[in-house]
Amino acid sequence: MEWTQLLDPRRLCRPDYADKPNRPAYLQDYDRILFSEPFRRLAQKTQVHPLYDHDHVHHRMIHSMETSSVGRSLGIQVGEALVADGRLKDGLQHVMAGTVQAACLVHDIGNPPFGHSGEASIGAWFAQQFAANTGIAAGIAPEHRAEFEAFEGNAQGFRIVSRLEMARREGGMRLSYATLGAFAKYPCTASAAANADESYVGLKKFGCFASDETLFAEVATALGLPEERTSSGHRWWRRHPLAFLVEAADDICYRILDLEDAATVGDLGGDDASDILEEITGKPNRPPEPEMTLRERTGMLRAMAIGAAIDSAVDAFLEHYDAIMAGSFNDGLMEVSSKAEAFKRLKQISNARIFTAQRKTELEVVGRKVLFTILDEFHALFIALRACNWDTETLLKEHGYWTQLVRAVDLDLRGVTDEYTAAHALTDFVSGMTDRYAIRVRDMITGQVPS
Repeated sequence: MEWTQLLDPRRLCRPDYADKPNRPAYLQDYDRILFSEPFRRLAQKTQVHPLYDHDHVHHRMIHSMETSSVGRSLGIQVGEALVADGRLKDGLQHVMAGTVQAACLVHDIGNPPFGHSGEASIGAWFAQQFAANTGIAAGIAPEHRAEFEAFEGNAQGFRIVSRLEMARREGGMRLSYATLGAFAKYPCTASAAANADESYVGLKKFGCFASDETLFAEVATALGLPEERTSSGHRWWRRHPLAFLVEAADDICYRILDLEDAATVGDLGGDDASDILEEITGKPNRPPEPEMTLRERTGMLRAMAIGAAIDSAVDAFLEHYDAIMAGSFNDGLMEVSSKAEAFKRLKQISNARIFTAQRKTELEVVGRKVLFTILDEFHALFIALRACNWDTETLLKEHGYWTQLVRAVDLDLRGVTDEYTAAHALTDFVSGMTDRYAIRVRDMITGQVPS
């Protein structure tokens, strides 16, 4: 892979769009993402702790913005090192940093309400439908069912930016090829991931739906990502090198900042958090300032840990540079970095004490029930639409209740022509909800009077 091609500023479905010297593509990408409605909704979506009233607990928007800041630092440090080695043209280090920053900003835009438990809930609901083989599920081809049974926020994110946004014009937001490539941690469909003939880091999940594969293929071809085929003929691509920096930025932020959040809400003691952060920063050679509170000390160690982790990720990228550029690198940067053991410890702590905290678990159960209730109700609407031969005007003319419900939630039924597109319209609607809006809709359809 070559950087001049990997940093292609041309736009999805608009490759003739001219890059402006005073406002390069990566800055336009950043602005389009920042001002979009799906990004705005991240302010009310769970990062780790659902429905928390504490002002200092992270939500998805803050996490995305912090990840983009770390990503920019990773991009500029890697870029400067490559310029110094003569492997990158001077000036492109800024394009690299801006591209990683934009890709990090958009990396969680497809996440549903209630965090990863929301993904699991949507998948579990569809799995039940497929097992029963009723409703719209019965009309979805077996090769497409994994898209819904293992609902994936990464694929939904690509669908949002490439298809649903900007009045559903061709190419959606029309982000640059470079930003879309850096965003794609899993450059494959669900079918390709399920039928892969080898173990590869980019095949652990899937990053685009079958209906969006042609759009992703346009991105991959423009960037020169190596294309592979499974023995059953499904296409997939090697990761864009900058996708490893986006992944590292995400890992750094959520591992370290989830720990700080856990200390903030009392799921983890402040001393415990400080001790774990010191595994990344190293033990200080002098005691903390006596006037510094434990919370302040934790914040200071968090900042130092992020800086140390950034340096280790940059070193790992440069150490494995040849394999990354060849498409053969098969790991995460933090897993092969000098901070690998400390990050492994962070993961263990998260699994044992943060992700299993009682309040978090209780609210995840609530979230599952909320999403199942909404999916059941709107599934019935799509069954009624099918009975109208997928004609929205007929549905709205003949069914008063469904007309009210469509109006109440501003449900978008454009492009629904069969069971497959209906299932995507259903997941577009539900996954786009914020945590609190999902509860509002649940209350409305179950007849609870608003307070």
